[in-house]
Amino acid sequence: MTSQPKSRWLVSTEWLAGRLGAPDLAVVDGSFYLPAQKRDAAEEFFAGHIRGAVRFDIDAIADHANPLPHMLPSAEQFARDVGALGIADTDTIVVYDGVGMFSAPRVWWTFRLFGAKNVFILEGGFPKWTAEGRSIETGAAQRAPKTFTASKPRDVVASLSDIKTALAGRSAQVVDARPADRFRGEAPEPRPGVRSGHIPGSHNVPSTAVVADGTLLPPDRLAEVFAAGGIDIDKPIITSCGSGVAAATLWLALDALGHEPKALYDGSWSEWGARSDLPVATKP
Repeated sequence: MTSQPKSRWLVSTEWLAGRLGAPDLAVVDGSFYLPAQKRDAAEEFFAGHIRGAVRFDIDAIADHANPLPHMLPSAEQFARDVGALGIADTDTIVVYDGVGMFSAPRVWWTFRLFGAKNVFILEGGFPKWTAEGRSIETGAAQRAPKTFTASKPRDVVASLSDIKTALAGRSAQVVDARPADRFRGEAPEPRPGVRSGHIPGSHNVPSTAVVADGTLLPPDRLAEVFAAGGIDIDKPIITSCGSGVAAATLWLALDALGHEPKALYDGSWSEWGARSDLPVATKP
């Protein structure tokens, strides 16, 4: 086994269990599920969550003026919504999800985008926590409101025009985190009105390929996965996926390799694939 740390942003269940109840600790359930997963994040949170945790709903804390799914909110909205959850930008924030590592990286990435410095992901998520018989509670959760001072996001959110420019000038590699069969156009998209296939010129590294048992692969294996996908990690990368969620898992993986991406395409395939005026590729 490699002795390299997997990521500076991961914490263990033991680490979190020893700190539950600390006044400057905010535990966040960032669970989100695709329709095909047939799971209800709100119901599952009510049925059981880590003691003291609050629920971060990526569909609620989002730009509701944009028809695309869970697009990033403004800094003002993020500050208001997260402050109402009882989270300050100075808190130590630990995010988990009900799969192990699926949507938690997106919530982690969003908190960092808006200025939180000490935000981490729970390795193994809720499945590992419950398998170890650790403390959970049921019902609604409420923390006293706090002030979250959101900073203006760094220029790391890519737009559709940024993707076009990057591909036309080969200034960045666009890496799609969706499953290989969806990338190749062999499986339908989970959202109606979105075509099958991928952005011409993009690469495919499924987010599931960088995760095992709810945690990130060691750096040496991560490097192999990206190399197998034809990615030069020394060159700029823009991560993408279906709707900007799994793209954050690739962000976490690249950060673990010391190569933080250039940007994340927030609209991702939900935007590109729904536009009949844009080309679609269906071969590997």
